[in-house]
Amino acid sequence: MIVDVHAHTPTHRHAVPAEEVLSYDGWRTDRTVVTTNSWDDYDRAMAGCDVSIVFNIAVDDPLSATGMKYRPEDTNEATAAFCADAPHKRIGFMSVNPLWPGVLDEVDKWRERGLVGIKLGPNYQNFDPLCDEALALYAHAERTGLPILFHQGASPIRQAPLRYTYPLVTDEVALRFPELRIVMAHMGHPWGRETVATIRKHPHVYADVSSIYLRPWVCYESLLYATEWGAAGKLLLGSDYPIANTDEAIAGLRRVNDILAGTALPRISTEVIDRIIHADALGALGLTLP
Repeated sequence: MIVDVHAHTPTHRHAVPAEEVLSYDGWRTDRTVVTTNSWDDYDRAMAGCDVSIVFNIAVDDPLSATGMKYRPEDTNEATAAFCADAPHKRIGFMSVNPLWPGVLDEVDKWRERGLVGIKLGPNYQNFDPLCDEALALYAHAERTGLPILFHQGASPIRQAPLRYTYPLVTDEVALRFPELRIVMAHMGHPWGRETVATIRKHPHVYADVSSIYLRPWVCYESLLYATEWGAAGKLLLGSDYPIANTDEAIAGLRRVNDILAGTALPRISTEVIDRIIHADALGALGLTLP
């Protein structure tokens, strides 16, 4: 089974009206990304996986260049409805901000509605990932068995603080909450070395490879670190839809050695790539399909 652990909830249930189409040219260097999409657009793009983990990020500026259309109060409603439409192939994660009043009640509400994990983007949501409120949220997630997927690493959004997404911050979280299941998005690009050092030492901390295949050297370097440090088994497939789709992610991983032609640099083995593509992501995160 192929599980894509990193995809964003479609912005529209039906076809996107022309006047509502949004795009952003900061996510990729080869083309502009259309950030508005329908349920049908999602299904076509994600046909390469059997199951996807779906979420958005609850941000205060939903119509910004990030393409995050939903208001914070609508984010989880949209994800819950989308995943309930096809529960055999979509698993929904909620998004909350630890600084919200009553945030733990909000978490419990959406857990009862079927959202089984949490997506956090401290840089986009403007909270310190080691603040007291965030630590209380992690403790609650650990108690209730909710995995957390953190945005990790770079962002082209000027107002998004990089210090909130540096991978070694996740090491601090995992030290305090050793049973909390964590996914570090994007292998913390460009800090793949620090990400590998973190996932290697913590049994319940993983990284997804979403978007790293869009930057050939970052992809090669990150996978080489994981291979040399014996942590390749902690990597999970992710596309970062709508920035890319599952088939594009798989093809990008399979091309990882193309840049090495004519060099003596070590190759990433086919076995490592296949293991990422077919990783037991649901087992790793303690999740099951209905």
